Amino acid sequence: MQIVVDLNRCQSYAQCAFLAPRVFELHGEEALSYAPTAPEDQLDRVRAAAEACPVQAILVGEQAGADAG
Repeated sequence: MQIVVDLNRCQSYAQCAFLAPRVFELHGEEALSYAPTAPEDQLDRVRAAAEACPVQAILVGEQAGADAG
């Protein structure tokens, strides 16, 4: 599954890092890093992280592929 995070929109609430720590990681107070593709065993966690993002900065699956192109 492809993942794209709009880092301009991201406000570092870190909900994604709590829900999918193997995919999203917060460095310091503001710098988010993430894997652009999620392992199969993390798909449900990544979807939950995208839904939980207060500013809807995370796109996954086909949404991410459309915006990346």
